[in-house]
Amino acid sequence: MSLKRPVWIPVVTGLLRRGDKVLVGQRPIGNSLAGHWEFPGGKIEKGETPEEALVRELQEELGIEAQIGTLKLASTHSYGDTGIVIMFYEVLFWKGEPKNVHHMELKWVRPDELKDLSIPDANRKILGRIEDALREK
Repeated sequence: MSLKRPVWIPVVTGLLRRGDKVLVGQRPIGNSLAGHWEFPGGKIEKGETPEEALVRELQEELGIEAQIGTLKLASTHSYGDTGIVIMFYEVLFWKGEPKNVHHMELKWVRPDELKDLSIPDANRKILGRIEDALREK
C-alpha cells in the first residue's frame, strides 16, 4: 500500500505596521475562507524566493511597492489533505498608500484586536506568536 504524499503550499504574508497597528484585509466572496480577515500575501510561485513572492503579492493586492524585512515567524497548518507552510515577514517600508485592490475591506488594527476578528485557523492557532512578533521592534 503506497501512501499519498501530502500537498504542501508555501504562503507568504506581510506584517505592515503603522504606529501600534497592523494591516489586515477581508477575503473576498468567492475565495476560500471568504469574509475572514488576513494579513496580505499569497502563494509563492515556482522560481520565486519568498521575498520576491511577497513583493509581487503586495503589489497585486495593495498596489504598493514594498521593501521586505526579516522573517518573523513560520508555521504550518492543514486544511483537509492540503498543508500550508506560512511565513510571516516584516514589511518596514513601502511606497504608495495600501489600496483595496483584492480584499473587500482593509483596516488597521491593534494586535490585541486580532482575536476578536474572524481569522483563518492557520493564524488563530499561532495568534500568541503573531502578537509577540508584532510587539518586537
